[in-house]
Amino acid sequence: MRAVVTRVKEASVVIEGTTTGKIGQGFLVLLGIGPEDTEAEAARLAEKICNCRVFEDENGKMNLSLDQVGGALLVVSQFTLYADLKKRRPGFSHAAKPETAIPLYEKFMESCRSRGFAVQHGEFGADMQVASLNDGPVTLLFDTAEV
Repeated sequence: MRAVVTRVKEASVVIEGTTTGKIGQGFLVLLGIGPEDTEAEAARLAEKICNCRVFEDENGKMNLSLDQVGGALLVVSQFTLYADLKKRRPGFSHAAKPETAIPLYEKFMESCRSRGFAVQHGEFGADMQVASLNDGPVTLLFDTAEV
């Protein structure tokens, strides 16, 4: 699994003119799922992201986690994180098929919720407009093959 996580002051996702997810302070998580990914990896990635200490403390140091600042998550499926970029036109054969990816997308969000976090989301496979007010900016790349 791969995730691009941006610390945000606010973020939202709109589908066909309707806002389907919106958060204040927290993380915008663009989540990509590969064909070999597992439920255990989804839970481990959720734990890593939810406990990541990138919010500033009273001394301006990135020392606080999502729960310490009362943050939430906006999770958006992002199969393009598995793009093959060898040619000018990206290929997406390295991304998991929906029958594999959707349950893992749901498992990731469930794992975040089970830790007490509010989780908003987009719709898997939908054409979405994602807006964010990045904070910092702080953007991190997580890959379960490396973390």
